[in-house]
Amino acid sequence: MAKVMVVDDAMFMRKKCAQFLAQNGYEVVEAANGLEAVNKYQQMKPDAVLLDITMPDMDGLQTLKEILKIDPGAKVSMCSAMGQQSMVIEALKSGACDFVVKPFDASRVLSAVKKMVG
Repeated sequence: MAKVMVVDDAMFMRKKCAQFLAQNGYEVVEAANGLEAVNKYQQMKPDAVLLDITMPDMDGLQTLKEILKIDPGAKVSMCSAMGQQSMVIEALKSGACDFVVKPFDASRVLSAVKKMVG
């Protein structure tokens, strides 16, 4: 079973996504911010990460770069609201595998995770 880390400062979005992934057979790790995500990535070594772009303290781009320093082969998909295209492009250039637009479409989230874990 693949382990997926869901990183989002909005608890409702994080829980909704985590619940959906768990119902589809994934082990889920949650993080509420970038710093927590980096620490949990080191401890838990998830197979894939769904990472929100807009978060306080350490945003998704910074978090992506820190995770890739730890593990250059990390599989990360960015999550963003509409209107954040420039940040999504920057994230993809920095090493993100994919992106998912919020509010989440369940089938799109599943597709992004399957793409990352094979």
